Amino acid sequence: MGWFNEAYRGTPPWDIGRPQGEIVRLAQSGEIQGTVLDVGCGTGENSLFLAAKGHEVWGIDSAPLAIEKAKLKARERHAKVRFLVHDALDLSDMGRVFDSVIDSGLFHVLSDEERVAYSRGLAKVLKPGGRYFVLCFSDKEPNDGGPRRITQAEIRKTFGEGWTINYIRETRFDSTFNGHVPFAWIASITRT
Repeated sequence: MGWFNEAYRGTPPWDIGRPQGEIVRLAQSGEIQGTVLDVGCGTGENSLFLAAKGHEVWGIDSAPLAIEKAKLKARERHAKVRFLVHDALDLSDMGRVFDSVIDSGLFHVLSDEERVAYSRGLAKVLKPGGRYFVLCFSDKEPNDGGPRRITQAEIRKTFGEGWTINYIRETRFDSTFNGHVPFAWIASITRT
């Protein structure tokens, strides 16, 4: 994932300078509860927003440059977020469990095999009854390059046994890419 690290030498189109609208909605509706792990946190806007709402938040990303930027933002905003360079495919050594996990834009970059490892890792860091929220590119988005498009069936297949899918809804991904607002899915999935 070295390409992602290099993307943070500038400002990639997914780094919008504010939290994703769906994450704001989830927080305001009370769906995101307790301690939060932000997997693939990038420069930390979702994490920082949730910390400002009173959540204890850990943000992880495999891109060291993204984590550097996230830590700088946290210092500038006097926010308490624990940001770590960490592989989302190896969550078993996190050393703790969380009430909620958010994923804004990671799931759709994973291969089929990586998704299996990822869901197993999520099960280890999410408390029973805890909720995983995933915001990913939808198969309704025209395939003109960029991330892989995800079907609802792929989400359901990845989170079968040991999980309950509460909903999968159509939404949009906030982006700075030429004013384009891509089609996405937002899903709420409970660890059973």
